[in-house]
Amino acid sequence: MTTDDRMIAFGKRVREVRKGKGISQEKLAEMAGIDRSYMGNIERGEKNVTLKKVYEICDALGVEIRDLVQGSD
Repeated sequence: MTTDDRMIAFGKRVREVRKGKGISQEKLAEMAGIDRSYMGNIERGEKNVTLKKVYEICDALGVEIRDLVQGSD
């Protein structure tokens, strides 16, 4: 898998978990302290997010980091 594929896989997993919890993209962005448009970029795999942002997303979703990166390697 290339780096771009990993970013896309991560973004898809964030979207799956978010939707599974019934959280809007806008609400997740607010909970994670991230701009909504930036969250959209993350979910589409267009942004290479920092580890800090990954943890902020995990905290907002109430999941462990492994829940968002499993199967992306």
